[in-house]
Amino acid sequence: MIACGVIILAAGASSRMGKPKLLLPWGDTSVLGYLIGQWQTLGAKQIAAAHGVGDKAIGGELDRLGFPVANRITNPQPERGMFSSIQCAAAWVEWNSALTHWVIVLGDQPHLRLETLRTLLGLAVAHPQKICQPGRRGRPRHPVVLPKAIFGQLKDSREETLKQFLQNNASAVELREMDDPGLDFDMDTPEDYAKALRLFQESAG
Repeated sequence: MIACGVIILAAGASSRMGKPKLLLPWGDTSVLGYLIGQWQTLGAKQIAAAHGVGDKAIGGELDRLGFPVANRITNPQPERGMFSSIQCAAAWVEWNSALTHWVIVLGDQPHLRLETLRTLLGLAVAHPQKICQPGRRGRPRHPVVLPKAIFGQLKDSREETLKQFLQNNASAVELREMDDPGLDFDMDTPEDYAKALRLFQESAG
């Protein structure tokens, strides 16, 4: 078996959305609240949220959700992009020592089917030394599951993006094609949000 830590990336500027994506309504909570609950359902051993220093909006929502302060990772330079938050998480010293794998979760994919995520975790169980990713139409997608040895390399990586890091470790990647339309896009614009809500409601119905 594997023991997963989950990193929810919550430091993005949401410039194309015009408002913080993770605070948008989703089900009976927010996108952020839904993602936390989703990974709790999936049995994550530890869930951490990586957010920008001084981000009162995300901090306030985490407070409202009762999310532990001890599991919040602060990125002092969120303007450097998503990979900087991932590196902050990789350097974070408060992870449970029993963890064997880490899941890097985008903050704008609440529309992914629970079964897709279960299949991804099953892939990691079957290939515990590999980086595991869902694929869609032949292209790698998110979220990404990394084993401990590879996750530890992130903090000192010279790459500028997660994509570059994964490409440089291509021999260690296990890709599984999955039939989930939600894998085709991230929720970047108001139109994406409307589309994601439709997908979510269809799968819930």
